[in-house]
Amino acid sequence: MRSYNPDLTPPWKKSAPVPEVPADPDLVVEEVSTGFCGAVIRCEAGTVTLEDRFGKHRVFPLEPRGFLLEGRVVTLVRPVSAPARPTRTASGSVAVPGARARVARAGRIYVEGRHDAELVERVWGDDLRIEGVVVEYLEGVDDLPAIVAEFGPGPDARLGVLVDHLVPGSKESRIAAQVTSPDVLVVGHPYIDVWEAVKPSALGIPAWPAVPRGQDWKTGVCRALGWPSDNTGAVWQAILKRVRSYKDLEPELLGRVEELIDFVTAP
Repeated sequence: MRSYNPDLTPPWKKSAPVPEVPADPDLVVEEVSTGFCGAVIRCEAGTVTLEDRFGKHRVFPLEPRGFLLEGRVVTLVRPVSAPARPTRTASGSVAVPGARARVARAGRIYVEGRHDAELVERVWGDDLRIEGVVVEYLEGVDDLPAIVAEFGPGPDARLGVLVDHLVPGSKESRIAAQVTSPDVLVVGHPYIDVWEAVKPSALGIPAWPAVPRGQDWKTGVCRALGWPSDNTGAVWQAILKRVRSYKDLEPELLGRVEELIDFVTAP
């Protein structure tokens, strides 16, 4: 016999149903718990990003009864319509639908660490596959001259290197100066860590905090912003998800990566 579990909740304690509204771009809503009001600029599985009239971004979970629309409580849901095919890649290049990856070139681009490589892939991945450029990470540049010598660069196998904190007088600048091959281009950005190349506005923070000299930069940043300091890898993945295109990165990084791609792919 089939069991029956009656709903014994008194009628006056039951929540009235609320309408489900697709979180379409430019829909203006208010988040009920914070009062943050803004237009939808992005909707992913489980979250929606709002932008207020001052350009500030906030990310909220798509929870039932979580928003007000014209004063009425609603449940935002992810739009069901398929997004239009992008005409540009994340780097701003013209998209080539259906393009196949080119066979990898002999040339390479080296970056310092895994986070650098993941960020370059996030924004320039489509371009690099079409050009046949492979990006590898080094786990630091202390041994850069030896690494370059082992690679054996030449006119048909150029090497581009992206270095963190490449500023006058830094350890990184002294190491980079030891690489003199005409078939190697070493460029860098001024940030201590590639995290800082992500615009604060993309993360909903006013600025990257200053970390005292001698303190681990990632740990100090996480503590200052109230992020988990014992799992910077997870924090990085959350940051990376907020990077949608080149518009979310600082120009000091954008220009250097474009320069390296041009150098490695030049005939």
